Amino acid sequence: MGTAFLSHGEKKMFEEWGGKRYNSFNYHLKSLFGEKVYKVALDAGFTCPNRDGSIGTGGCIFCDAGGSRAGYVDPDIPVEDQLIRGMESISRQTGAKKFIAYFQAFSNTYAPIKRLEALYRSVVKFDEVVGISISTRPDLVPNEILDLIEDIAKEKYLWLELGVQTMKDETLRFLNRGHSVAENIDAIKRAKARPNTRVLAHVIIGLPGESEEEILSNARSLSLLGIDGIKIHHLYVVENTLLASLYEKGEIKLFENVDEFADIAAKFLEHLSPNVIIHRLQGFARSGLIAPAWTSNKFIGVQKIEELLEVRNTFQGRNFNR
Repeated sequence: MGTAFLSHGEKKMFEEWGGKRYNSFNYHLKSLFGEKVYKVALDAGFTCPNRDGSIGTGGCIFCDAGGSRAGYVDPDIPVEDQLIRGMESISRQTGAKKFIAYFQAFSNTYAPIKRLEALYRSVVKFDEVVGISISTRPDLVPNEILDLIEDIAKEKYLWLELGVQTMKDETLRFLNRGHSVAENIDAIKRAKARPNTRVLAHVIIGLPGESEEEILSNARSLSLLGIDGIKIHHLYVVENTLLASLYEKGEIKLFENVDEFADIAAKFLEHLSPNVIIHRLQGFARSGLIAPAWTSNKFIGVQKIEELLEVRNTFQGRNFNR
């Protein structure tokens, strides 16, 4: 259908998004830095408070022993060496010159503040590193850590990634997250009070017991809280998790067909503020993946969502009403 039936303002918005029907992170980075920027995932050896007994054990029911660590990361070498190896590898493959250091595995604010500062500053000192991204839990960002993050954000482009997952307490309890919706809201508000810190929320679409309306409500609620970015995941199952056990017993329903996921994800985008930058549109896993099978293709969900937005002649924010 193209853009024939779009208003002038909508066409202008698509131009600002690089021709896409959503506010993509890749285009945002290219616009900001003048070229493609690549993330280098890091594992700094953190754990999580609902693994070590501080608030619980066993971790989230969907989390494996690697804490969502990227497959290419070697956690047994220092973070600086991980970063250097990652940059060199990506540069050889793509010619990339600019990178974001991504503290990815487990909870990357779960340590004494002196250790955190040393780790964060050990990666931002590299000239090739134009930014830093710190992934953690909403209940692990006390004000002193947010102040440290804000200090670094004054010097380097920075994202604070919060594992919100959902804005429904019942579901958070089912997932064994160990934090509440109130803590989600509090963390986002306090982080947003720091003007240089960009705040990103991770959400999972397709969680057990959540209706379509509740899923779309998550988009509206997070938009109204003023989040700057979002990572959309779909629920998938990997080996050696409690979720795997529940799935094998037939107690968990997944988006076995990618078209089902794309349908609700496209609607989710419609209810999300157009100001929110989309960092990810689907989850991805290969190692230890049980289901759904299409999760091993990191592009298929994205392609299906983009096709649906085009066919429906719709876009991010179309149904968002402040």
